[in-house]
Amino acid sequence: MRAGGPDGIRRRRFLGAGAVTLGAAGAAAAGQLLPDSASASVSGAAAAAGPGAEVSGTVFKLGVASGDPLPTAIVLWTRVLPATQGSSGILPPTVAVTWELASDSGFTTIVGSGTATASAGLGHSVHVDVTGLTPATDYWYRFKALDRTSPTGRTRTAPAAGSTPENMRIALASCQNWQHGYFTAYRDMREQQPDLVLFVGDYIYESSAYSYRVRRHEGTGQPVTLAQYRARHEQYNTDPDLQAMRAAAPFVVVFDDHEVEQDWAGDVANDPVAWPTAKFLARRAAAFQAFYEHMPIRTAQKPSGPDVRMYRSLDFGTLARLHVLDTRQYRDDQATTDAGALKDGRVIMGDTQRDWLVNSMSSSGARWNLVASQVMMAETDFLAGVGKEWSYDAWDGYQKERAALLAEFQDIRNPVVLSGDRHRTIVSDLKLDFDDADSAVVGAEFVGTSISSSGDEDLTAFAAEWAPKLADNPHWKMIDARRGYLLFDITADGIDARLRAISTVLTKNGTTTTAATFRVEDGVPGVYQVGVARETAASAEESPAEADGTTAAATPTESATPSAPSSPDGATATVDATADTSPATTPDPTSDTSTAPEASTTP
Repeated sequence: MRAGGPDGIRRRRFLGAGAVTLGAAGAAAAGQLLPDSASASVSGAAAAAGPGAEVSGTVFKLGVASGDPLPTAIVLWTRVLPATQGSSGILPPTVAVTWELASDSGFTTIVGSGTATASAGLGHSVHVDVTGLTPATDYWYRFKALDRTSPTGRTRTAPAAGSTPENMRIALASCQNWQHGYFTAYRDMREQQPDLVLFVGDYIYESSAYSYRVRRHEGTGQPVTLAQYRARHEQYNTDPDLQAMRAAAPFVVVFDDHEVEQDWAGDVANDPVAWPTAKFLARRAAAFQAFYEHMPIRTAQKPSGPDVRMYRSLDFGTLARLHVLDTRQYRDDQATTDAGALKDGRVIMGDTQRDWLVNSMSSSGARWNLVASQVMMAETDFLAGVGKEWSYDAWDGYQKERAALLAEFQDIRNPVVLSGDRHRTIVSDLKLDFDDADSAVVGAEFVGTSISSSGDEDLTAFAAEWAPKLADNPHWKMIDARRGYLLFDITADGIDARLRAISTVLTKNGTTTTAATFRVEDGVPGVYQVGVARETAASAEESPAEADGTTAAATPTESATPSAPSSPDGATATVDATADTSPATTPDPTSDTSTAPEASTTP
């Protein structure tokens, strides 16, 4: 299962079944298996509303977005594209783009306006950092260029420093593969009216085009040049549900691996023979620039060649500080053996970022210290029974740095980690020592499922694979294989989290319901599932039925023999979790390469 060099830190090319992802598909039908100058900084000076130009989304076909809210500032984004294709659709080197910010959706009261220059060097993208705004306030915005007016966007500033907002709602999203399904989960997310959308990675996928899934990627191969990465981002941002959500609330975004290349690590490509360092860094520079051109982020996050400062923090009064990590750019190459994963000095954050994180959490003064991590922090043991099997791409591959960080969590107020990557919802306690059942709990982690990656999974196969492994992961509260997102309501007393699961992403008419609810109490490390006994739960809480009458998760019990989820026909299988069962050797169901040539493996 693990092919590695003698020091356990040489690059692996393939981990085999279950070693990169959480394994085979789905969860059972009922119950839960655990459960260049395209930027401007301006003040909000009053201005009169000008005459309206023809309303058309043609040159603004990628929509509008806002992001990284501060108490008195917000980033507004758009990108101008040719109105027509071909020679008549070539834009000049620079395009003047005017913007307006209003206190009402009808733009009767304009509180800020100005002109930004969209240059060809940055893909005619626009990043306007509007300052001088009122904290905790809704605003509406739009752009005008080439005699066209953009769609209207809504945004919201962060609460004032020192204030204590009663409630904050965050939606956690990740992993949206165009070819695997529609992004309809955003439709429900928009209805939930979050104050903020936190996107923790895999906004695009770099896999080649193939047609056996729902939609087909543009182009004929993987993007490696700036033009190709731009084209891929353009395609993703035309999704109507994603575009509508970006226009409805501010986003906080960070990349993971697929925005560049599958499983890249620091300056090392997935295949360093095909992509030696200099060649890979040129590709990374192109990917980073295209990412910046399409995201509502500040010029502080504008890349300089292959380097960019993405880790940052955002405050929401005294209620929460959000720390956004970069677990790709500074990490050591993945290990290939357990010994490599346990080796001293191996880092996933790097010393500078780690010191920044600890200092920021220690000094935040916030009730909740939220940490956005691209990959899962809590342990995942893929091997049922004796021994362990880890994913070396996650924090499991960087054991000593994780242990040191979790030790710091003991002195941090309410640390809660929000992650992605796994295409699963996994809710768990964070412990000082995952090998010790009596080890102290120091925090909680919510791993959000994918928006569409992996598509609709085989729920029965998922239950059959994971029920024998639940006893090996006692810190988990739930693992769920459906698509969707997590929704958090944060107050001074606690965090209430809801898994919003969608019935299907293979069509555009999937329905979304709350499949499970979790709670983190102020001052009490760890998390519990609402409606499930916290000490001796014998089986999962029955979650609300989906449109097709099925649910797709299972909850571990504290006994030796947890119940597996019900199968789609209603039959229930009980699995002995103490049995020494070998892991399945079926292909990784999330791997594009299992059924399509040239497609990259999705983590």
